[in-house]
Amino acid sequence: MERLDKIISNLGYGSRKEVKSLVKKGFVEVDGEIVKDSNMKIDPDTSIIKVNGEELYYREYIYLMMNKPDGVISATYDNRDMTVIDLLHVDYQAFEPFPVGRLDKDTVGLLLLTNDGELNHRLISPKWHVDKVYFAKIDKKVTEEDVKAFKEGITLDDGYVCKEAKLEILSATDEGSEINVTIQEGKFHQVKRMFEARDKKVVYLQRIEFGGLPLDRDLEEGEYRELTDEEIEHLKKF
Repeated sequence: MERLDKIISNLGYGSRKEVKSLVKKGFVEVDGEIVKDSNMKIDPDTSIIKVNGEELYYREYIYLMMNKPDGVISATYDNRDMTVIDLLHVDYQAFEPFPVGRLDKDTVGLLLLTNDGELNHRLISPKWHVDKVYFAKIDKKVTEEDVKAFKEGITLDDGYVCKEAKLEILSATDEGSEINVTIQEGKFHQVKRMFEARDKKVVYLQRIEFGGLPLDRDLEEGEYRELTDEEIEHLKKF
């Protein structure tokens, strides 16, 4: 059972306050009858709701893929910086989604957002072994010794020993390197700190895959789309 005003608000018909006004003016019907109590609880899966004669299609959860841009933080609210939620249309904001894990402010690429708390927990919990793949540019030459060290487990500056990570060298010169790295954890600044432990610096970082879902290359930085049914089912297998 859900509150009527929450259901209607989540479907993009305005804030809770605006929805209350719609109800008071008699624009809302539930199962063929005009209602005046926006706080009433109904079963959205069985009741027929109409707003100004238009029948609503209810859904409880949303699942989004965003190509996060540089300079935006992975949070629901911040009093200084723009957040990934600020980039969403108000219709999506109404569902109160939150980022699945986080990307650093200067890291770009694939970020999932949802209001499905159970799925969020499974995707960010280390025990489910969800792969996260990053593309990075490094300021120095990355070597096979680095590959071996990542596989054995990098020790971070605070003494934490990372789980095994897969490091793939795409190109490597004395001027710099391009690599892909796959990790299953999400420690603060983890990829950057792993390379710092090898006396190297990440100069560009992009997440290109999460849980087997690749970044949609049609999405420009700052753009997003809903996940397909197939993509949602894939994530729910974890």
